[in-house]
Amino acid sequence: MLFNSFEFLVFLPVVFLLYWFVFKPVRWQNLFIVVASYVFYGWWNWRFLGLIALASTTAYVCGLLLGRYRGRRAVSKWICGVNVAVSLGILGTYKYYNFFATNFSAVLEAFGFRPDWVTLELVLPVGISFYTFQALAYAIDVYRGKIEPSRNVIDFFAFISFFPQLVAGPIERASNLLPQFLKKRVFDYPLAVDGLRQMLWGLFKKMVVADSCAMTVDYVFSNYETMGGINLIAGAVLFSFQIYGDFSGYSDIAIGTAKLFGIRLMQNFNFPYFSRSISEFWRRWHISLTAWFRDYVYIPLGGSRGGRWKTVRNTIIVFLVSGFWHGADWTFISWGAFNAMLFVPLLLAGTSRKYKGTTVADGSVLPSLKECGLMLVTFALVVLGRVLYRAETIPAAATIFRKMFTDFHLTWAPVEWMSFVYIAVMIVIEWFHRTSFHGFALAPSGVMRHRALRWLLYYCLAMCILFSAGRNETFIYFQF
Repeated sequence: MLFNSFEFLVFLPVVFLLYWFVFKPVRWQNLFIVVASYVFYGWWNWRFLGLIALASTTAYVCGLLLGRYRGRRAVSKWICGVNVAVSLGILGTYKYYNFFATNFSAVLEAFGFRPDWVTLELVLPVGISFYTFQALAYAIDVYRGKIEPSRNVIDFFAFISFFPQLVAGPIERASNLLPQFLKKRVFDYPLAVDGLRQMLWGLFKKMVVADSCAMTVDYVFSNYETMGGINLIAGAVLFSFQIYGDFSGYSDIAIGTAKLFGIRLMQNFNFPYFSRSISEFWRRWHISLTAWFRDYVYIPLGGSRGGRWKTVRNTIIVFLVSGFWHGADWTFISWGAFNAMLFVPLLLAGTSRKYKGTTVADGSVLPSLKECGLMLVTFALVVLGRVLYRAETIPAAATIFRKMFTDFHLTWAPVEWMSFVYIAVMIVIEWFHRTSFHGFALAPSGVMRHRALRWLLYYCLAMCILFSAGRNETFIYFQF
């Protein structure tokens, strides 16, 4: 079920009313959340509900066993390993089997062998990379002694399958989300209103900004061989705003929806296009995934504890794995390598932590010329990386890069010019709320503090969303 669909428009109020007015005891609310979440996911394809149930059951049982055998390190390792094997087995089979089978077959053919290699006609389950990572993190945290194992199977299933963040995150930690399912929840009117505002902002970013860019982006990248360099630059820029509006929009809708049910999810995007360096960008973009790789890949590899070159090695590994997480294709691995290439010089220069905990133009209405320059350079580097992300193949990406830097002419392409207006509106509103949790928060210094202006923006954005409803584009990150 899509957030931008008529089905969800009916589903959400029904679930909301039943949740608060019928299933009042917390144990019944949690059971209802599980049922509603499985309906939400099964609306797309009910056959894949078994995968969520399998991942949830394995993590739950392993958590209980880890609690029982705490102190017996060898046994605990085996138990945790079972959960890792099941979670990665699910992910590997559906997402990566054909990639490895095809590439292994190509290697054998290079040596003169022609294997009758079998690829599988598998449909990639929506959100598989998100809920498997959530289940993985839970068992690892129990193994490390950071959290206690969940004893209630319904509460745990609600944690894994909570429908707002089930298919595209944020990837929540058990330490944050699971305790919220254990305590009684009382309807919080200000929180719910803030959730509705965040949902409205997310729908605007997705249905208006991202979807209006989609037509031009699809045409330019599908016809890259005949496009001029200026077209390709414009296409890459628009794609950068498309994927930001699409994914951060989804996160805003998910977080806002959770607030309607008294649940607080973590911030997943912190206005990344206002970053002054690549390292700051990655602290602000898809925060839940970045934190996941830091805690479960980077630190176990040694983090920054083994000297500078081991730190560089670990950083490169994390970026390559992150690229592979995004897609089973060499373009995504190359995208990860490209970002590692941008990040490592900052690491070697000792400036990778610069700007951490600070906000651009803090205490000022406008950025300085230096800050403008740094943001533009950072954005330009991000745009270049997006070419690898969006191109169908490595040769296609190479052709696009060549044209972007050598072929400075413009060819005809269909353009929805209002995209640039929508992008400008998004940038202005988010600029004035860059220190807030989301772009429509009631910040003391934000434009939303004025009641009349606030309601005018509500009306204008709602009209834009209504007129854009016919596009009904799917979310880009559903493929991951």
